[in-house]
Amino acid sequence: MSLKSETLLNELIELTQRNIDAAKLFTTYSIEQLNWKENPKSWSVLECIEHLNRYSDFYLPEISQRIQESKSIPAELFKSNWFGRYFSKSVSYKENLNKMNTFKSMNPLNSELNISTIEKFITQQHELLKLIDKAKAVNLDKTRTAISISKLIKLKLGDTLRVLIYHNERHIKQAESVLKTNKNG
Repeated sequence: MSLKSETLLNELIELTQRNIDAAKLFTTYSIEQLNWKENPKSWSVLECIEHLNRYSDFYLPEISQRIQESKSIPAELFKSNWFGRYFSKSVSYKENLNKMNTFKSMNPLNSELNISTIEKFITQQHELLKLIDKAKAVNLDKTRTAISISKLIKLKLGDTLRVLIYHNERHIKQAESVLKTNKNG
């Protein structure tokens, strides 16, 4: 996959803004609605958001550091490799979501959560928008980041941003679905 770097970053900005808008809408629901879940093993709206917060706790500092350290100049085109395409596709939103297991450290099941979970998410997404803007000044192919499952594996910055933002969209949509399933929601 190859596309203009500017096009990719603009698409990611738009998707991040949609995720922020959805999260802001979640704040209009009661804490009971936000903590409701269909069954003991499923996630509530707040657990979906907390899961995203935990990933952002890793990725935002990682992306920031790699952009800061990058000595590369921007390239017109971003060329994803097979691993980046596979990883971003596997976490992206699809109408019929395939269930995926998450690492224990990233699983918020049965956490005590409140509205601050959503506030943290919104704050992190605004930080992500700033990082996307800074990414315009570096080469999205040559700047590489570690991934949360192994610091030994590196992804191109363009792919890392895609993975993080597609993953955010996936769980925002999951949270929206939880609200629709809740008969009292």
